[in-house]
Amino acid sequence: MCVCVWRYSPWLVLFCLPPFLIQDICIFSLSFQGALKIAFPENADGWPSAWFLMFFTSFRCETCSKEEAKYRCPRCMKYSCSLLCVKKHKLALSCNGVRDKTAFVSVNEFTDLNLLSDYRFLEDVGRTADAAARHCIVHSPAAKRLLYFLRNKARGCNIELKTLPVGFTKRRENSTTFNSNKFYWHLKLIFPHCHAEYTLKGVPDDKTLADILKPYIDPVESDPVVCQRLKIYTASPQSDVRILMKIENRSRNSVRYNELDASRSLLDNLKGKVIIEYPTLFVVLKTLKNDMVVLGQGEHIFISCYVILGYFSYINSS
Repeated sequence: MCVCVWRYSPWLVLFCLPPFLIQDICIFSLSFQGALKIAFPENADGWPSAWFLMFFTSFRCETCSKEEAKYRCPRCMKYSCSLLCVKKHKLALSCNGVRDKTAFVSVNEFTDLNLLSDYRFLEDVGRTADAAARHCIVHSPAAKRLLYFLRNKARGCNIELKTLPVGFTKRRENSTTFNSNKFYWHLKLIFPHCHAEYTLKGVPDDKTLADILKPYIDPVESDPVVCQRLKIYTASPQSDVRILMKIENRSRNSVRYNELDASRSLLDNLKGKVIIEYPTLFVVLKTLKNDMVVLGQGEHIFISCYVILGYFSYINSS
């Protein structure tokens, strides 16, 4: 009997259901029309599927509850019937009406549409970043004058400072300034043996390299977390620590390094050298071997080959 009622009179069953279940069935019908055609065939007592969908998809406006809904908010998924109700729902729910492109989607619910949305979102981010890099403020005369000022002051200190075009990573990172007849450098320290690097900002040029390295490799004054990460350096004698800086404008098959004097100031160590944007210092231990050739000494700073390769692999992966 029940089968006959369901087969030939589906509307009798549906009208006995609560309204919220009817709404759920409607949503189900929109997503799975094929399944509904099986459950509710078009020839079932003159109940066509098209009329069924049209009847049960007529939602009421969730703001006024009077008129039939004509619009669904992409952000909060609320139904509205008019512009007035749309504005009311935005005011009541603090909704901006823009689809949340970064909303969490579980793995089970992730579809090709979500993948396409994420891909387009990343493209939008790339376009926005590119437009920002081309903004007139970035290329303003004031910015160019600042770079010229820094290069001129560096030239006065016997330092050849070169800057990269807008858009390069080092150009964006560089925070070097000049004030009160003193450079405040953006400085990068690289510790190849531990695959670690640290960025310092506003380092005065009259500070010695030994003082700059104390918070990192000094067994007493270094930060405990940093000390644990750089324990190879803190456990080694300070006499084994060497500070190298790559010589710029050399071919790849002829890479050489200058060894710096830790007891002298940063300014004294940079004199007579070429710097691209900001100094990058390699802190190494002479007890570990490899091919980092120090210019003018005819010797190799001994660092294991796998250490150097491992470090650059780490940088590329991050």
